[in-house]
Amino acid sequence: MRTARRAGHDGLVDDDLVERFLADGFVKIEGAFPPRVAEDCARLLWRETGYDPEDPGTWRDPVVWVPGMAQGPFAAAVNSPVLHRAFDLLVGEGRWAPRYSLGTFPLRFPHAEEPDDAGWHIEGSYLPEGESWYFANLRSRDRALLMLFLFSEVTREDAPTRIRIGSHLDVPQLLEPYGEDGVSGLELAPRLVEASAHRPLAYATGRPGDVFLCHPFLVHAAQPHHGTRPRFMAQPPLMPAAPYELERPDGDYSPVEIAIRRGLSRAPEGALGVPPAEG
Repeated sequence: MRTARRAGHDGLVDDDLVERFLADGFVKIEGAFPPRVAEDCARLLWRETGYDPEDPGTWRDPVVWVPGMAQGPFAAAVNSPVLHRAFDLLVGEGRWAPRYSLGTFPLRFPHAEEPDDAGWHIEGSYLPEGESWYFANLRSRDRALLMLFLFSEVTREDAPTRIRIGSHLDVPQLLEPYGEDGVSGLELAPRLVEASAHRPLAYATGRPGDVFLCHPFLVHAAQPHHGTRPRFMAQPPLMPAAPYELERPDGDYSPVEIAIRRGLSRAPEGALGVPPAEG
C-alpha cells in the first residue's frame, strides 16, 4: 500500500498524491492531525460507549455506533491544513463544504459474535423519499469523498477496513444506467462485489492521526474483530459544495471526476486534473 506522507509540500508531492488516488482509489495521509488530538477524541468516544477501557468484560457488543461528534477535538481533526490541501487537490478548490463534526463512528471491539455489517459495498449518500436504504448515483450526489479517520492504532489484528484497490474504476459503469435517480446500495451490492472481485486487497492500518481519503466509489468492507484491543475510527463523508460534473466545457475536472470518467472510458490515463506548478 502506498502512502502520501504530506499533501501540498510541493508540486511533485501533490502530483504523486493525485496519481495514487486515481490509480488506487484512495491515499493515506500519515499524521493528518496530531496524536494528542486523536487521544482527546478517543477519550470522548469511550465516554459515549459507556464501556470501561480497562475492563474488556464491559465490552458487550462487537460494534458500537456513535453518531456525529462536534466537540473541539473532532473539529480540529478534520480541519488540519494538510487535510484542507488534500481536499483541494482531490475534490477541487471551492468545491467541498467545510465540516466541524465527525461521524459516524463504527467502534469495533474484540468479540466472538460476528458483526452483521461486514459485506463489500460502497457508501450511499442520500435517502430518497419512501426508501430505507441509502442511494448512490454516477455523480456521487451529496458525497465528495469517503474519509477514514483513525483514533486508535490499527494493525492487521485490529479489524482494519478492507479495501479493493482500484475498485473505484469498476463502479461507474454499474451506476450509469440508473441516471440521476441512482440506485440503493442494497440493490447494487451483488453486482459491485462481482465486478471488483479481481482487485487486490489493502487494509486501512495506521496510527492515531492517520486519515484515508477515498474515492466515493471505492469498494470496501468491515471484518470481524478477533484481536485484543478496540479499533476506534470515524468514516464521515466530505460533502460537496457543488455537484460533480462529468462534462465540463472548460475541462477543469477534479481527480474524483477524472476517475469516474476513466471508469466510463471517457478520460485518458495521463489526465491529472490539476494545474501545472508555477515556475
